[in-house]
Amino acid sequence: MTPKEETEHAHTIAVLVDNEPGVLARVIGLFSGRGYNIESLTVAEVSHEENLSRITIVTSGTLMIIEQIKAQLSRLVPVHTVSDLTIEGPSVERELALVKVAGSGEKRVESLRIADIFRARVLDSTNESFVFEIVGDTGKLNAFIELMKPLGLVDVSRTGVVAIARGTEAL
Repeated sequence: MTPKEETEHAHTIAVLVDNEPGVLARVIGLFSGRGYNIESLTVAEVSHEENLSRITIVTSGTLMIIEQIKAQLSRLVPVHTVSDLTIEGPSVERELALVKVAGSGEKRVESLRIADIFRARVLDSTNESFVFEIVGDTGKLNAFIELMKPLGLVDVSRTGVVAIARGTEAL
């Protein structure tokens, strides 16, 4: 194996499945049973008429491990398609976070300045705190959260990554 094949990289995998009870548990069981880590997981119904849900998973591994994951996912009964958005062409990834920051005086003003730079929106404001909404790639969200820590970061809630391939093709 070449060093590139042995290096672990994050991959975003989109899985189209039947929207029925127990499907997510089977997908998660595949990962936990083999000791694979899930860095991000989102799932939602994408077609009510066809009863389909889309699961987006961000996981890390060598090329061989990622290929094993995709092959094992493809063999699960309720799975229709498995797509590795990281290698199959250009894609768009986004994540949403709600970030609560408490503080007063200059720290409060600074948190608003940073939020403006990052294009974060104020969703809630009290005399002592803000709740910001920020959308972007994972790196952007991580940077924003790190900058808010010394200003009074209280709580963070994140959606996980959602992704879609660019172009005209569907999953």
